[in-house]
Order: sequence, then C-alpha cells, then structure tokens
Amino acid sequence: MLPELTHEEIHRYSRHLLIPDVGLEGQRKLKAASVLIVGTGGLGSPIALYLAAAGVGRIGLVDYDVVDFSNLQRQIVHGESRLGDLKVESARDRLLDLNPEIQVDIYNEFLTSDNAFEIAEPYDIIVDGTDNFPTRYLINDLCVLTGKANVYGSIYRFDGQASVFDARVGPCYRCLFPEPPPPGLVPSCAEGGVLGVLPGTIGSIQATETLKLILGIGEPLIGRLLLYDALDLSFQSVKLHKNPDCKVCGEHPEVTELIDYEDFCGMPARDHEEGSAGAKWDITAVELADRLKAGEKLRLIDVREPHELEISHLEGAELIPLGEFASHLSELDSAEEIVVFCKVGTRSTRALEILASAGFKKVKNLKGGINAWAINVDPSLPIY
Repeated sequence: MLPELTHEEIHRYSRHLLIPDVGLEGQRKLKAASVLIVGTGGLGSPIALYLAAAGVGRIGLVDYDVVDFSNLQRQIVHGESRLGDLKVESARDRLLDLNPEIQVDIYNEFLTSDNAFEIAEPYDIIVDGTDNFPTRYLINDLCVLTGKANVYGSIYRFDGQASVFDARVGPCYRCLFPEPPPPGLVPSCAEGGVLGVLPGTIGSIQATETLKLILGIGEPLIGRLLLYDALDLSFQSVKLHKNPDCKVCGEHPEVTELIDYEDFCGMPARDHEEGSAGAKWDITAVELADRLKAGEKLRLIDVREPHELEISHLEGAELIPLGEFASHLSELDSAEEIVVFCKVGTRSTRALEILASAGFKKVKNLKGGINAWAINVDPSLPIY
C-alpha cells in the first residue's frame, strides 16, 4: 500500500501532481521508493539533489572520502564550509536542507564484495555515481545477482555515457564490456580532467531514468547506451543486446557470487590516492630534493601532458608524455639514474613499470608526483 501525502507534501510537489503521468499516485510511488547512490561526487551530486527534491522517500549514500578543495569545481552538493568533512555527511545535510521530508541513510565506507549485499538490501534501485572500473563491475554484478536495476553513468573531459542495465529485461554492463580495459589505458578524471558542468548533465539524466523506473513511465535506457559530446552538444543512442554468453547474466553464468574486483580489473578502486610503485621503487619529494642539492646526477622525466607544464614544472626535467613513453625507450640510458614523475604519481608508476619490464633497474618514481614536491619542497608551485 502506498503512503499518503501530507498537505505540506502536496504543496511541495504540486508541479508533479499537475502532470498526468505522475499525479498523486505517482508522487506516492516516489515517496515509497528507495534508491542507493554509490558515490557522492560529480555524478552523485546532481543525482542525489534531484532525487531528494523529487520526493524519493529513502535515499542511501555510499562514499568513503572527505570533501577536498578540488572537488568543488563539479561536486555541487558540497561547499567550502564542508571542506575536510565526510562527503556522506555533507551530502546528507544538504539533501535534508533541501527536503526534510525524506530519509537519508549514509554509509561512510568503501563498497566491497564483503558489504555490498548488506548495504544494497533495503533499496529498490542502485545508481552508479562512481569513477572507477572495479566498483562499476561490482555494482553490475550486485544488481544482476539481486535482481535490481543499475542506473549507469560515466564522464571524462567533455564526454559522457548513460544507460540502465537491468538483466531481468535487458543487457547488463558486462554484456557491453565483458572485460575491463588494460590498467592505465583509460585515465581517471583526476588524471585527465572533466568539464565541471558535464557531471550535471549526465547525473541529471541518471536521476531522470531513476524517476522513470519508479513511476513506470516512458522508455528507460534499457538496451540503449546514450553517448553525449558536450563540445558539439550532440547525443547518440547505441542499441545494446543481451549477450547469451555473458559470464554473469548469460544462459550459463560463471559469476554466481561477488569476486575480487580490484584483482579482476588489475587496478585499485581508490584511484584518487597518490600513486606509489612500492618502497623499492619510490622516492619522496624530500629525498629527491636532498639528492639534487647534493649534486647527484639524476635524469628527471615528466610523463604528464604538455599543457600541464603551464601549471607547474620542475627545472631540468624532460617531457615524455606517458602515451608516448614506450616509443622513446631507445633514447634512455639504463646506466643513468632515472626519476619519473607526474601529477600525483599514478602515471609515473605506469611509466616505471614500462622501464622495469624493459630491463631498467636504476629507476625511481616520485611518490605523490609534482604535487608532493609543491607541498614538501617548493610551496611556490601550485597544487592541482
């Protein structure tokens, strides 16, 4: 039985009630619905705000991070007053300020194979607001195994994607992407950047699809992948088909329980953390500064993109972007001591792996990248 609306709620949602496809019954469906949003960042912000404003009765928020200054360019659910606070607490307070009539549950933890079933159990729909492949595959498999819809979105620079994966009536994410891309092939937003308004566009589409699913109206993006290009403001829709050989939703599934998704994808899910190649290969900014000050001959190689040099650079460093790195190995001397670096150490870790696999032994990765240098050695450099 659907819950009744109070007089205040009727007033609040009056513009919904005037739409024949929503009306009083539809608004009661929204009040009865429960939605879990994984991620309270760029995508999670507009998703959460619009679902709360629309009157979805119960919203769950999953995140393990704190609000950082660099988040504010796109994560509009947070503000400067919440810097350093838990993202789930910041987001919850904003949603309840927007609509105190709803229930907001928070999970200040990382979604894993160990806790996913328990966290997802009370919710009808799961919305993917994440930024890494391990968690995307985890959410997909979780939705297939529990019979829930997965409202998917993805963003990078000026491009976005959205779809609804529901294995009960259509394909799942693995039908489209059976295997994750090789580690390092697809840069994260932290490495490649994202136009601040882009998650607003894609997140709003995800919120729209979620409301359509709850209300049972329109044609959801089931069996379709929506592609968005902000530069020419174009949308393309690609038809998707269920893969009968899909390992999780196919006729003979091999994945019948949640697995180790970081191992499956060959990459960490917490990709915002500073890159580290391990104690054997890492050198800290302070250690590097001391060695340079002592006059040691070290070959510094910057594996960032050329436009990043306008933000910050290290004197004497050579630029070899990561995408071109393997083709420049012949220009490097294995007898030299080489230190590779990037923004935070992630791309340089991959460059170091290329060097190590080619037989280079006298190589180091600047742990934390040039940002760590700015923090610990040269505060005149900006952090980005």
